Amino acid sequence: MPLMDFISSLTENPYFGAGFGLFGVGAGAAILRKGYQTSLILFRRHYMITLEVPCRDKSYHWLLQWMTYKGAKQTQHLSVETSFEQKDSGHVKTKYDFIPSIGTHFFKYGRTWIRVERTREQHTLDLHMGVPWETVQLTALGRDKGIYFSILEEARQMALKQHEGKTIMYSAMGSEWRQFGHPRKKRPISSVILDTGISERILKDCQEFITNPSWYSDRGIPYRRGYLLYGPPGCGKSSYITALAGELGFSICVLNLSERGLSDDRLNHLLSVAPQQSMVLLEDIDAAFVSREETEEQKSAFQGLNRVTFSGLLNCLDGVASTEARIVFMTTNYIERLDPALIRPGRVDLKEYIGWCSRYQIEQMFLRFYPGENAHAQAKVFADCVTEEKKNVSPAQIQGFFMFHKHSKPEEVIKDFKNIWNL
Repeated sequence: MPLMDFISSLTENPYFGAGFGLFGVGAGAAILRKGYQTSLILFRRHYMITLEVPCRDKSYHWLLQWMTYKGAKQTQHLSVETSFEQKDSGHVKTKYDFIPSIGTHFFKYGRTWIRVERTREQHTLDLHMGVPWETVQLTALGRDKGIYFSILEEARQMALKQHEGKTIMYSAMGSEWRQFGHPRKKRPISSVILDTGISERILKDCQEFITNPSWYSDRGIPYRRGYLLYGPPGCGKSSYITALAGELGFSICVLNLSERGLSDDRLNHLLSVAPQQSMVLLEDIDAAFVSREETEEQKSAFQGLNRVTFSGLLNCLDGVASTEARIVFMTTNYIERLDPALIRPGRVDLKEYIGWCSRYQIEQMFLRFYPGENAHAQAKVFADCVTEEKKNVSPAQIQGFFMFHKHSKPEEVIKDFKNIWNL
């Protein structure tokens, strides 16, 4: 048989045998490599669980902080974050936080080992934050997602505990809100002394709004609330809003309507993505818009400003696309400059005049700065002296006067009261 003879001659050829052997070894190695890769993919798919957290996600910074306290002790590859913390004594303490650096790390959470891979794309930027794009990927054995829920919840609770007793300020950056500065210690609402009943009225209205969302939904009313505080400068409008946020446990989102590049669409987006349990603050609303009843000469002064349109603001506050579950505070020194459409009911539900100091405010501020046995009698004498001058005085002026006399005796303060108007 010629075919069998040909095959027999090939097998007896040493060169062909060596080549066939090398081919067999190579093919076997390729099959083993492919089998290993396939087995590894199947093992990861069915017996490992992975969580990826991008830097744009709200839990990203929580997770980094959690890694700082939980994981930095178990790895030798670290990056540092330096911050400053002001103590009650007035001294500033430098604080160093060590965070696992870019790369791969292994942490133990409970009885489970977790592989943490922190990556950074050098050629990709987060356009909103202006920093390189980062992700953190966690990989653990098993199929239980509960371990990641526990980690994220523990990280969230850790962040909340760090901000406990403080008020967080947010500022608009691009199309999102970013924390502005360090969290501030909550200011007691009793430290801002307004005229009789004003503080209690605003606080009660806010508490009723927060605790009764079903009342609005049952009646088909949009669940949002708007407040306008107006009056002369230095009378405590912004200070009261800061103290009120601390009393309610809310953060404050400060929005500047005159900011260059702020458009109607971006304004609507910012109001819709405001952090939970926060109030939006629009300060000096009269500086951003003019009334439609103003003359052309008065309007021309605002032509050069780059700002949102008046109709865009109205639609964001009370339009079809406006969001719910929102508290908006506006302040102004000149309510007569505001368009009636802006402060009508539905957009502004409660208006409060925060004006010059009344006799009650003067007495209460005196008692706060100069407590003592005869404090009430001295406070009445000081209030008599100030009110008899028939001049308007703001709480900021009185506070500045008291701070100038913080080491003086009450009698000296009463004697020098006329210098209030020089501050």
